[in-house]
Amino acid sequence: MDGELLQEIEDLAERDGRYKRDAYLFVYDALQYTVEKLGKTALPKEKRHISGRDLLFGISEYSAEQYGPLTCSVFSHWGVSQTRDFGEIVFNLVEAELMSKTEDDHIEDFVDVYQFAEEFDWTKRKADLKRLP
Repeated sequence: MDGELLQEIEDLAERDGRYKRDAYLFVYDALQYTVEKLGKTALPKEKRHISGRDLLFGISEYSAEQYGPLTCSVFSHWGVSQTRDFGEIVFNLVEAELMSKTEDDHIEDFVDVYQFAEEFDWTKRKADLKRLP
C-alpha cells in the first residue's frame, strides 16, 4: 500500500473517530483475501465485486487466521463490535472514494450477519478444525 493511500486512510479514521486506522487496513486485506478465496483475482477489476455478506464471511475466516482466539479483543480495540461496524468502515471508504460499490450495495447488507460471540468462539472453531480431514 502506498504512502498516499495510507495517509488518506489515517485522515479518514481520524475524521470519523469511531474506528482505528488498523480496522480500515484490515478491511482492505480481508477484501483481497475474500476475492482470492472466491476465485475472482484473475477477473477484470469491475467483475471482482463481492457482496457485503461475502466480505463479512471473508473477514471471519481471515481474522481467525490472523488473530485466532484474540480476534474479538483486536476488533474491540479497533472499535468494532458488530458486523455493521465493518459496513460503516466500508461505506466510509466508499464515501472517501478509496473503495467502490455498486447500486445494489447498502449498509443494511452488513447488519446482524452474525454475532461476534458465536462467530469467533475459539473453542468451537478449534473443534471444527479437528474434524477436518
